[in-house]
Amino acid sequence: MKRCRPILPFLTLAILITGCSQHDAANAGSSAPPKTIVETITVHPETLVDRLDLPAQVVPDPTRVVHIYPPLSGRVLSLLVRPGQDVKKGQTIAVLQSGDLAQARSDFEKARIEAARSDLQLDRAKQLLAHQVIAQRDYDDLKATDDGAHSELERARQRIHELGFSEKGTSDVTDLTSPISGAVLDIGTASGELQRSLDNATVIATIANLDSVWVLGDVYENDLADVHAGTNVTVTFPAYPGLTRTGRVDNISDAFDSNTRTLKARVVLSNSDHKLKPQMFASISVVRSSKTGYLVPSEAVIREGNGAFVFVEVGPQKYDRRAVTLGPAQGTKTQVLSGLKDGDSVVTTGAALLREPAQGD
Repeated sequence: MKRCRPILPFLTLAILITGCSQHDAANAGSSAPPKTIVETITVHPETLVDRLDLPAQVVPDPTRVVHIYPPLSGRVLSLLVRPGQDVKKGQTIAVLQSGDLAQARSDFEKARIEAARSDLQLDRAKQLLAHQVIAQRDYDDLKATDDGAHSELERARQRIHELGFSEKGTSDVTDLTSPISGAVLDIGTASGELQRSLDNATVIATIANLDSVWVLGDVYENDLADVHAGTNVTVTFPAYPGLTRTGRVDNISDAFDSNTRTLKARVVLSNSDHKLKPQMFASISVVRSSKTGYLVPSEAVIREGNGAFVFVEVGPQKYDRRAVTLGPAQGTKTQVLSGLKDGDSVVTTGAALLREPAQGD
């Protein structure tokens, strides 16, 4: 009688073998290299501009800036302006009470009274001289006295005018007015403060007409050949993305800054809307040259030693390596001066994966 072998162990073994085979197959599939993703762009020739960008700053025109000092000693009763405020010519910016002004007015009034008294004495002397009551010498003495009184009156009047006031006033309180229309850049005093004489005065306020401003750019020695008076430029401002002003270099300073080793290039810009503020940062762009070439994304360029190349699609999944001559970068793109032609499809994404592996890799 034959014995039957149990089949359960064999079934178990078969299941294990089958599972291992499927697991190996799955592992083999997962180890396959991923498909390379390649993206291209079509390039066309365009005008490439090589620009020199100069760091710059906005400053007010010094010929349109006024520092207002107190014309005489006194106390500031009230300050009527604040930094950033616009003022008109003749507008009161502060009220000052001054003992010097009171003294000047008193001197003028005394001189006026003395001149009037001398005039009366001289008129009386004329009549007496006509009737030969007094001698000519006495009349001449009175005439000299009268001339001196009028000279002193004129001196007192000029003193008041020099202080910036009219002799017709009587008060020791006066208004300080702005001589120009503009914006208040700074103030140097406050209500209640005492102001010294002109020999040791503090600025009441600094006012600038900002209808036109200067943009001063730093020019390094190596860049002097590219920047000249009369050169057309464009000016941009970090505070206003997209805002561009055009102008020309009005002047280049003659002396280097000992700290920065730069010269100042001055560009005068109209600023009727007052958007450009003093001390605002700017950039002056000077065109050094222009030529025809191509702009490609910087990641499309493969650099190798002193050379550079790109990949150009010449057919489905076929790419040609092209040596190129590069110009300066422009943001995220790079200028290609030679090596491409109109309509080429340049590989951008995946260009580095198309390189031939180096020996030993």
